[in-house]
Amino acid sequence: MSHPDLRALAVQLRRMNGEMNRLVHGFAAGQELHTTDVQALAAILDAEEPLTPSRLRDHLGLTSGAVSACVDRLERAGHISRVRESSDRRVVHLHYVPGAQAAARTYFQPLAEATEHVRGGFSEDELAVVLRFLGALNGELATIRTPRV
Repeated sequence: MSHPDLRALAVQLRRMNGEMNRLVHGFAAGQELHTTDVQALAAILDAEEPLTPSRLRDHLGLTSGAVSACVDRLERAGHISRVRESSDRRVVHLHYVPGAQAAARTYFQPLAEATEHVRGGFSEDELAVVLRFLGALNGELATIRTPRV
């Protein structure tokens, strides 16, 4: 069995990334946010447990000051809240505010519908392979640290 052409795969991944960036930039502009702010929102939403500012910093690969500015902007804009919910009152967890999350869900509804439409053309076994591939690729990409220029 032959493997799909690596170049064709790279082209499709770049195209998908470009389309996702287009949508994210549109949302960011409409919310008067930076694209990094939207990446932070996605990280907060997707986290299996509440993120702290330091874990968000590690995830985004930003400086402490840049993450502080990002979190400040998101809190002022009403997208997130800082919550001290542990016994250690110094620990701050970041939570996506439900009303703001609903606004993002509305904006990205066409993306969800497009995904569902395309998903319907694949079997469960095919989707399992796609999901495994994307998960493995994202895991590898997460280990790459870009040298600071």
